[in-house]
Amino acid sequence: MTMPRIITKRILAAAVLAMLATACSLPRSGPNKQELEAASVVNGGDVHVVDVTTEIARLATRDQSMSFGNLFLNAGPRGVDIINPGDVVTVTVWENTDNGLLSSVGQKVTFLEQLQVDQKGMIFVPYAGNLLASGKTPDQFRLLITRALQEQTPDPQVEVKRVAGDGAAVSIIGGVANQGVYPIEAPTKRLTGMLAEAGGVSVSAAIAMVKIRRGTETGTIWLQDLYDDPATDIALLPGDKIIVEEDQRMYTALGSAGSQTNIPFARRNLSVVQALAQVGGLRENSADPSGVFVFREESANMANKVLGRSDIVTPQRFAYVINLTEPSGIFTAREFMVRDGDTLYITEAPFVGFQKVLNAFLTTVNSGESLATATNALN
Repeated sequence: MTMPRIITKRILAAAVLAMLATACSLPRSGPNKQELEAASVVNGGDVHVVDVTTEIARLATRDQSMSFGNLFLNAGPRGVDIINPGDVVTVTVWENTDNGLLSSVGQKVTFLEQLQVDQKGMIFVPYAGNLLASGKTPDQFRLLITRALQEQTPDPQVEVKRVAGDGAAVSIIGGVANQGVYPIEAPTKRLTGMLAEAGGVSVSAAIAMVKIRRGTETGTIWLQDLYDDPATDIALLPGDKIIVEEDQRMYTALGSAGSQTNIPFARRNLSVVQALAQVGGLRENSADPSGVFVFREESANMANKVLGRSDIVTPQRFAYVINLTEPSGIFTAREFMVRDGDTLYITEAPFVGFQKVLNAFLTTVNSGESLATATNALN
């Protein structure tokens, strides 16, 4: 055997040994299941690696429900007939004479339209002067105008109607058909009636949230809960701001999942199975179904519950692992709920790493053979 061929084979052997020794440094999507378990707290690491069971899934579940506080639930319906500053009223006056105080010659009726209540609650009515309208019902204000006019025109008949105005109105923005400012009237004095007045919700009911801002307080509820529980159909007050929006929660998918990206929640309660379906499931040619991980930081209280302890006082890192190869694995994945900010990580199957090493080895062999061929040609 010639010296160049011997040198070439030695170089090739050294390259193969180096490749095998550094297999872990080959390109991959992240740590495998064995590496993650080796980094657990029980092995001196800083992550609690917990196998998910039905009991663990129950303990780690956090209530996703929302409800209005007492400020909203205890507020009674607004008297829709009460006149408020900013409201607009119409006044109609019939006079029992052909030469009326307000009417034109030959007319016995006068229409005073679009009279807006000022910020002091006053309305100016011709020949009656500035009258206090705020806090009165239309009928009470009618009697006030009648008394003011009857000293100047015989037996006046007065009608007062409250129409849409700024005094008793709410604003609606976000995921509704028609955003805008709406008056509180008899059909719209409660939340569901006002949402219907705005054309209904345009966001999917599965992820729609309704938020109410009242002064410095804010209350939020799931749209479906609003429909299911009549007690949450709160009375509206002037100045309320109604915001309809999509669920803003997201989780991240990494590793051998169908896609690697940030994913918005498709429903209020999202299980691992549903989250996997959202990203296209597991990659058939690389995923390890026994290594489906959910990474999250748990509060001290939740950590104590899951680990069966009482001495933890700081937030803890958790890596929940679900083994889909076990008979109960799919059921466990259906019971374990994903939370906002979670990272769903699918490990690579062991054979994938071996396959990468093998491919690298064959590439090296082919390169070595090419080098030997070139050396022989030179010789």
